[in-house]
Amino acid sequence: KNSNPDLGAFPDFDDNLRQAMKQETELFFDSIMREDRSVVDLLNADYTFVNERLARHYGMPNIYGSRFRRVQVSNEARRGLLGQASILTVTSYPNRTSPVERGKWILTNLLGVPPQPPPPNVPPLPDSGADGKVVSLRERMERHRASPVCAGCHRVMDPIGFSMENFDGIGRWRAKEDGTAIDASGTLFTGAKLDGVNALRQEMTRRPEVFVGVLTERMLTYAVGRGLEYYDMPAVRKIVQDARSTDYKFSSIVLGVTRSVPFSMKETTATVRETR
Repeated sequence: KNSNPDLGAFPDFDDNLRQAMKQETELFFDSIMREDRSVVDLLNADYTFVNERLARHYGMPNIYGSRFRRVQVSNEARRGLLGQASILTVTSYPNRTSPVERGKWILTNLLGVPPQPPPPNVPPLPDSGADGKVVSLRERMERHRASPVCAGCHRVMDPIGFSMENFDGIGRWRAKEDGTAIDASGTLFTGAKLDGVNALRQEMTRRPEVFVGVLTERMLTYAVGRGLEYYDMPAVRKIVQDARSTDYKFSSIVLGVTRSVPFSMKETTATVRETR
């Protein structure tokens, strides 16, 4: 993951910006938790937290000083985690974006379907074609996908990543790259057509129980202190189903976890050990 962008490619990046990116995401998650909002707001909230340094990075006017403040998001593409520079930076390479890394991150952490690891000895993407001309990242990826060994996973990951290509390697918005208009179109593995990050977010929130289920799995894993097994999945599904009546409020997920059989069994086991 990229935590040290190449200053040759991104000369405006510095440690103040790095820390501001991190704090935005921390404050954002904290607000979802403390205000007991729907966890789906992690994907589509219409607000965020910025200081002057981060606001300048995002192109938000009239924000001054180092203090963070809550602001409404006017650019729809900035809504939720998908528009935050912290996520967009760590899922890029030091000198450019990575549709593969962004697609993989979303599949793994938000949709719960991590792709298979790549086969060994995969060659790096060429910077130019056979005629020596520089080709776009999309063209290079399409040539890479021509290999049957690589095609399966990339067919799933790449459209997700390319839908976020309007964000550069440190999360700035851009309409063009090297003078060429960004092509953020593609077809999701569900068959849905994508044309940019807004379309991706809409598809992800159209069936919120998928994202909520992944978040619930992570929270239950933390609560019981072990990896989940197949026999824990009914508990996860029940937590998600019960939370639906509250529009998936954060507190309903937490309460569901504490009332679940896996968590109760953990508490029972701990009590037995203490009484021995």
